[in-house]
Amino acid sequence: MPENADKHEHQGSCSCSCQEDMFEEKESIWNRKNFAIIISSAVLLGIGIFLENFADQHMASQALFLLVVAISGYDIIKEGIEELLEGEFSIDLLITIAAVGAFLIGHGVEGASVVFLFFIAEFLESYAGERARNSMESLLKIAPETATVKKDGMEKVLHAHEVEIGDMVVVKPGDKIPLDGIVMEGKSSVNQAPITGESMPVGKYPGKTVFAGTINQEGYMEIEVTKRSSETVISRIIELVRESQKNKSKTEAFITRFARYYTPTVILAAAVVATVPPFVFGMSFNEWFYRALVLLVVSCPCALAISTPVSMVSGITSATKNGVLIKGGQFIEEMQNVKLMVFDKTGTLTEGKLEVTDVKSFNNHSQEEVLEVAASLESKSKHPLAEPILRKAQKQNLSLKDVSDFKSVTGKGITGKIDDKRFYIGKASLIDEMEIPGSDITEFEEDGKTVVLVADDDHLIGLIGLRDKIRENAEKALQNLKNHGIKTVMLTGDNEGTAKAVSSQIGIDEYYSGLLPEDKVRIVEELLEEGQVGMVGDGVNDAPALAKSNVGIAMGAAGSDVAIETADVALMHDDLSKLNYMMKLSRKTMSVVKENVTVSILVKSSFAVLAVFGFVTLWIAVAFGDMGLSLAVILNALRIGNGKTVE
Repeated sequence: MPENADKHEHQGSCSCSCQEDMFEEKESIWNRKNFAIIISSAVLLGIGIFLENFADQHMASQALFLLVVAISGYDIIKEGIEELLEGEFSIDLLITIAAVGAFLIGHGVEGASVVFLFFIAEFLESYAGERARNSMESLLKIAPETATVKKDGMEKVLHAHEVEIGDMVVVKPGDKIPLDGIVMEGKSSVNQAPITGESMPVGKYPGKTVFAGTINQEGYMEIEVTKRSSETVISRIIELVRESQKNKSKTEAFITRFARYYTPTVILAAAVVATVPPFVFGMSFNEWFYRALVLLVVSCPCALAISTPVSMVSGITSATKNGVLIKGGQFIEEMQNVKLMVFDKTGTLTEGKLEVTDVKSFNNHSQEEVLEVAASLESKSKHPLAEPILRKAQKQNLSLKDVSDFKSVTGKGITGKIDDKRFYIGKASLIDEMEIPGSDITEFEEDGKTVVLVADDDHLIGLIGLRDKIRENAEKALQNLKNHGIKTVMLTGDNEGTAKAVSSQIGIDEYYSGLLPEDKVRIVEELLEEGQVGMVGDGVNDAPALAKSNVGIAMGAAGSDVAIETADVALMHDDLSKLNYMMKLSRKTMSVVKENVTVSILVKSSFAVLAVFGFVTLWIAVAFGDMGLSLAVILNALRIGNGKTVE
């Protein structure tokens, strides 16, 4: 077989080169040795054919044919014999049997042609398989091998694996960022497409996280390293994509089992063809033995065996380039069957960042006074509501006042003194003895807002409404799913009013509110009775529900190691439009799988029948019925990697 072509896998079935790890880095197959073998074998075969047909030099021609077999078939025959001794069956063994059999019955030219054509076919197939590996090899080259480390005012270039956590690396305009880290100095725009699939550059400044392999566009930055080279996001992606091959789809697993029993059956059928007609019906032994050899070669399920894995590999690598990490072919297959898509609300359908939308004042207090009191108290708190209230006060240039005797009332709110006067901020239960405007609170809640009450010792002074901002493309993403015939469901721990407001705004089909994490698991279990369930979340607090669904999808995984680990599919960026891309990719991939399987079965069956009736020669069996078909299957699968197929 060609040097640097993939080594055959032994599975007790007729295996072929493309069943091997398509992500393994390999030296290019276009090398002098393979070309020398092809050219020398072609010349010797041509001379042999001339001597046999025009010079009546039978012995000389047979010697040249044997030399062709020795040159182009050394590795093939060697592996075929090794497999026979191990009790394995592969195309190498069948080609070896066919070549030996052809010489034994006086068809030396066909025996040599079979081996020579098989060598060329393997060579071309390996080239096609190499194209399938190119996507992964491009990933391997994303992160630079070296980093410029700044220490004691001096800059030194080190190999990336030598850089330690806490080291400061310098990144200049146009450079690739060598390791994951946090910007400490400088600002720039960074192209994160290699990791997240984002088309637009992202602004980076002190405090912002950057990823290895992304491209610094115009500014100078100093970055503190937070992960070693083996632990970066891109390293984890590469590792998980490699591992994804182990997760076979149901179709792939079935075909693997089928091939294991199919090959011995073919050998038995060939034995029947070779023996029954001549020994039972007195027909020509040479003729039926030859037909049996052709049947052996043409019936090897090589194309069938690779039809699914090569398509899955193409789909997975295409997704990776588009910022979607799929952990195995089984999830591509599962995605096409999803009937319900479940969403966690906060951080998934919404941005997970509350914003102050309304400030209402009462009892002769101004809106500025209400916000000033609230911000002053919240400056002492670590509650999630503190940040948006402080942000709003800062935006309005309000000054914070000193707070004394600050207390946190668990589950209710906080209290403290400002200018020796006590104020409260929190839920209605914190100030339940005061008159509270229920209609205003109801209005806020029906609009999907969280309500915070602000009061002093005497009365309510104001209400603050906050709302989580809905993602820009959420409504369109949900509509795209509905166009695929998928029902959308939202799960949230928020109250009924908030859940209803969000669901009506973006077009959710069904929602469940007031849920705890264990409630989400229970609801997913109930929804599974309706059909295949996909769930989208952040991969952290909803990890149990993600695990329970058929396909768990984590968003924003580039910034979360936990999300990458827990999900079946990870969207590297907070982009809900990738769900539509995933559905199209899944359906396109499975469509190609069906095409490949169907064509493989039809062609193999047709050639097998033609072989038995003597209409197919050995060289046609190899060139078209086996390796030619395998090459066609691979090239068809490579179409999946073309972005146009899933747009």
